[in-house]
Amino acid sequence: MHGTQTLKEADRLMTVCNSCRYCEGLCAVFPAMEMRRAFSDGDLNYFANLCHACGACYTDCQFSPPHEFDVNVPKNLAAARAESWATYAWPRAFRGLFARNGLAISLICALSVAAFIFGFAALTDRAVLTGVHTGPGAFYALMPHNAMAALFGAAFLYAILALAMGLCAFWRDIGEPFGTLAEPPSLWQAMKDAGRLRYLDGGGVGCFNEDERPTDHRRIYHHLTFYGFLLCFASTSVATLYHYLLAREAPYAWWDLPVVLGTLGGIGLVIGPIGLLAEKSKRDAALVDENSSGMDAAFTVMLFLTGVTGLALLLWRETSAMGPLLALHLGVVFALFITLPYGKFVHGLYRYAALVRYARERRTMGHGSPE
Repeated sequence: MHGTQTLKEADRLMTVCNSCRYCEGLCAVFPAMEMRRAFSDGDLNYFANLCHACGACYTDCQFSPPHEFDVNVPKNLAAARAESWATYAWPRAFRGLFARNGLAISLICALSVAAFIFGFAALTDRAVLTGVHTGPGAFYALMPHNAMAALFGAAFLYAILALAMGLCAFWRDIGEPFGTLAEPPSLWQAMKDAGRLRYLDGGGVGCFNEDERPTDHRRIYHHLTFYGFLLCFASTSVATLYHYLLAREAPYAWWDLPVVLGTLGGIGLVIGPIGLLAEKSKRDAALVDENSSGMDAAFTVMLFLTGVTGLALLLWRETSAMGPLLALHLGVVFALFITLPYGKFVHGLYRYAALVRYARERRTMGHGSPE
């Protein structure tokens, strides 16, 4: 018995695929499947998060629709993947909350925080909102540094806690011992596979999207988004060190490391999400789970808005637009933090965990490195 109809269907599909094994060279899902004769809910959620949705198995499968076996692994695992985000979400009360209204909730949250910051500044000095502020500490004319750090520090810590709790729930459900997380070979192999999106290449030819001609477009846009996010996080981390260790207050000069990292990251967060949304709009409907687009699109849009508002703030930070742009940027970042544990961001964590397990299984079963 399985917990949902999606997982029941996943079991049927994996049983068919385990009998055929034609797709075993396409990605990590099928070799992982072949190590089992029966599939628990944890196993199926493991496969779902190991899947990179390249679509190659659907294109290559002799039993895909309109065949009576109706084998559509990408669509089914996409649905199972989205269900797993809600299943492992913490706290339980928020499970499914963002599933269909993710973008609306994210935007409302962003605008609400921006309005709060506007109100905070207005209570102090209305002229602050439209005044021109330059030099070190200019950003804190809108909101004192300690208040800003407390507000966003709390949101960030909440996101970290919720993500950690969800990841622990996923790890327990797939039946993997926590000791695996202390195995450097598995961690390193998973890091390499995740860092270069090894399994988003359809077995080497590329990702299938709108037709049967594979390309690397989705892979490139994923890289731009992922590394753009990392660069922005690095920018914030370096700026924090500047503030507390060197007593240097933002904003910084264009050539300072936080600005260079943030600019490069912001560009990645603009181009990458636009590309991903464009590719998603063109994708073959047969590969898409139409019921799981809520926080999928929301996360991508919020990353794009983070990049756009950050770059706009950089360009116009020495004008009267600085106050409104800073409030809007902070609102978007706050909303991004709060919604991280309930949408597509968690697939990065669960996928990395799944890759760690896959690397460990390969070594344990004597298959060596999946290179």
